[in-house]
Amino acid sequence: MDRAATGAQPPLEPQPPEVHEPATVAGGVGAVYQTTRQVKHHLGVVRGARTLLLTNQIEGFDCPGCAWPEPQDHRSSFEFCENGAKAVASEATTRRVTPAFFAERGVEELARQSDFWLNEQGRLTHPMVLRPGAARYEPIAWDDAFALIAGELRALGSADEAAFYTSGRTSNEAAFLYQLFVRRFGTNNLPDCSNMCHESSGSGMDASLGVGKGTVTLEDFELADAIFIVGQNPGTNHPRMLSTLRDARRRGCAIVVVNPLAEAGSTRFAHPQDPVDVLGGSTEIGSLLLQVRINGDAAVFKGIMKAMLAREAAAPGTVLDRAFIEEHTDGFEAFARSLDDVSWEEIVRESGVPREAIERAARVAWEAERTIVCWAMGITQHKNGVANVQEIVNFLLLRGNVGKPGAGACPVRGHSNVQGDRTMGVWEKVPDAFLDRLGAEFGFEPPRAHGRDTVDTIRGMLSGEVKVFFGLGGNFLSATPDTERTADALRRCRLTVNVSTKLNRGHLVTGRTSLILPCLARSEVDVQPGGEQFVTVENSMSVVSMSRGRLPPASDELRSEVAIVAGVARATLGDASGIDWTGLASSYDAIRDAVARVVPGFTDYNARVREPGGFYLGNPVRQRVFRTATGKARFAVHPLPKHDLAPGRLLLMTMRSHDQYNTTVYGLDDRYRGIKNGRRVVFMNADDLAARGLAKGDLVDITSHAPDGERVAPRFMVVPYAIPRGCAGAYFPEANVLVPLDSVADVSNTPTSKSIVVSVARSTS
Repeated sequence: MDRAATGAQPPLEPQPPEVHEPATVAGGVGAVYQTTRQVKHHLGVVRGARTLLLTNQIEGFDCPGCAWPEPQDHRSSFEFCENGAKAVASEATTRRVTPAFFAERGVEELARQSDFWLNEQGRLTHPMVLRPGAARYEPIAWDDAFALIAGELRALGSADEAAFYTSGRTSNEAAFLYQLFVRRFGTNNLPDCSNMCHESSGSGMDASLGVGKGTVTLEDFELADAIFIVGQNPGTNHPRMLSTLRDARRRGCAIVVVNPLAEAGSTRFAHPQDPVDVLGGSTEIGSLLLQVRINGDAAVFKGIMKAMLAREAAAPGTVLDRAFIEEHTDGFEAFARSLDDVSWEEIVRESGVPREAIERAARVAWEAERTIVCWAMGITQHKNGVANVQEIVNFLLLRGNVGKPGAGACPVRGHSNVQGDRTMGVWEKVPDAFLDRLGAEFGFEPPRAHGRDTVDTIRGMLSGEVKVFFGLGGNFLSATPDTERTADALRRCRLTVNVSTKLNRGHLVTGRTSLILPCLARSEVDVQPGGEQFVTVENSMSVVSMSRGRLPPASDELRSEVAIVAGVARATLGDASGIDWTGLASSYDAIRDAVARVVPGFTDYNARVREPGGFYLGNPVRQRVFRTATGKARFAVHPLPKHDLAPGRLLLMTMRSHDQYNTTVYGLDDRYRGIKNGRRVVFMNADDLAARGLAKGDLVDITSHAPDGERVAPRFMVVPYAIPRGCAGAYFPEANVLVPLDSVADVSNTPTSKSIVVSVARSTS
């Protein structure tokens, strides 16, 4: 079989989608209907209701969706959102992908199916292997699978010839054991999904504040006078956040939205659990919308801060927190001078936002005593992503909005335990202090050289320096940039391994040999030799809590992620490692005891996590302790990002549909943006369409332009939309093929998936 013939991209759609008017209200009866429909479709009414009532409950399991926290002390019986319900229903589905399924369908046939179809087939039930030259996966015994992996790993010339990827669904226990195995094997090649999303947040905040995590808790939202929502779409990506924003807005908190699209969830929200809202009521969310050009956010914040400094100059002592700036920060004078050097003409041109609107946002900022800024990928996935984050920190520092109740920085994580994975040591450049403690605990010298992140892993596979790829969760192929180059990279591997719950495209574009290792879902009972186990997760606000599966496993052949990692470690390293992999996998308490001795903040881990709601890890910034190079919070100086596009070019951002979570597609509709029964659409300004002689419904090919050549995504339907001129948007993973591998953020190496230079032309296919 020619593996290169297997399609790496989602197939073209047989017919164009329907286009309707976009919604102006998120939630409401539509969310209730879709939740009921999805749960009934996958689980049935009774089993579905029982499952949802366990979701995000103290004695239940953590939703595998986003990382927005649950209230510590007053959880409702319905502590889930529409998209969380979709994720749970999809994971707990009664449908099964058995060995018979693979016997009937070859890899090439499966690759011709859509991502939605692949996910709809159900849960994987048995470990499967695709052998060299084979056209179909076949079953393999667990011990044989572990032996195959061990043989390939031991045959490498260096441990650095393998890369070990992690997705954000992995539990703390599995992540800690995974990084221990990888480092005991001898490499720091630990790419993860953070590399592709909030790496810019961590890099920027660490340099400016001394910590790479958010500085607020859920309780701070009850005290804030102003909340800025920047480069984020809560209605689709973090729907439970809307309840928090609704409560804040109802008590008079100002909410400023900075985004290229006027998303429904940032406009109005009808709470699906409020009878009045279900019957037609709703609450305004955004009190001010700054509809910025793609990557014009830094210009907006420079404008806001310029207006604040002007107000302070006119009325000294009314805007800036001078005492905080003098005692707790450095670099203010250079920062203030840099704002003087930027003209309002430049700010308006690069942001696309009128000066009057920016000055209105500045007034909100200086009238608020306590301000929170939330952001997501619209800030981080640009060449200047780290600088964008640091401009937000600059803004917060001006009025001392860190280290006081109701104020701070809130990078909103898009995956349930991506923050916990990093805390557990899943990082290619973990600090030496962590390695010192890890080595002392387990009696070995960990490797010290920094490993490969996600983009560097793809480069390593392309060059032949990385020969084995192991993925603990996720869909590496579809999540990463430059789809065809990533596919080429994976095909060059000797072995690709994916630990998964559901079938995805990443199982179909493989190395010479490929393994699918099916694991327990978070919702399923996990029984090990030491008895029934639970795992733990860390949410966006550093609360670590218990997650205990309650449903019967989808198959007797499934193993937990912890058991799979331990099995690979035993087979690869044997007794010579000096680590009791069997004992650690038998009782997760043993893993947590080790974590308590290695990871700061986890003292008495086993006792504290058993308390209702878990425990807060803490954050030194909340006490105004800044672990930076100077011991103070640091104002950063960056030039104004400029976008000098060639004639006919657009700046395109990739984004999610409302019917997907990360790369998992639950349906073919995006009812908030008015799209039905299709995904290959490109949203453009009506004037940009007219300038190109295009009309609604026309099919176009999108071409991205980079120094190393062009990439083409064919047959996208154009949709006129309220988006700034010169900007466009399309769904990933369909548009990931357009993202050049070498187009990355400075410092963080995050792909620039929100800043793709493209042109569009009538489709030739």
